Amino acid sequence: QVRLVESGGGLVQAGGSLRLSCAASGGIFSNRMMGWFRQAPGKEREFAASISRGGGTTYYADSVKGRFTISRDNAKKSVYLRMNSLVPEDTATYYCGRAVYSGDVYSGDPSDFGSWGQGTQVTVSS
Repeated sequence: QVRLVESGGGLVQAGGSLRLSCAASGGIFSNRMMGWFRQAPGKEREFAASISRGGGTTYYADSVKGRFTISRDNAKKSVYLRMNSLVPEDTATYYCGRAVYSGDVYSGDPSDFGSWGQGTQVTVSS
């Protein structure tokens, strides 16, 4: 089984930055797209960003485009999310997931990802 562990969350002021990490173990990492999703209290889990198997193509939700950058290091079996210019609306628990499908087709549907980690909390104060 593939296991994912998120880290790097914390409390920051609006305008600040954080870098989230997701470390994989227990399986093949580079043969699936990876995605970052977030979930705020009382809301459903929503897509934030995803990256192709080789790291050459990225996708972003409109709400984070231009502020967040997703990357991956297949040698380290890790995926990252650099978050700049944070706003209070970014406050959520952030999860990384592994695509259940092969290839590099875009999907922003949480049901197309699995092996979720425990999540890491990001809180942005005004």
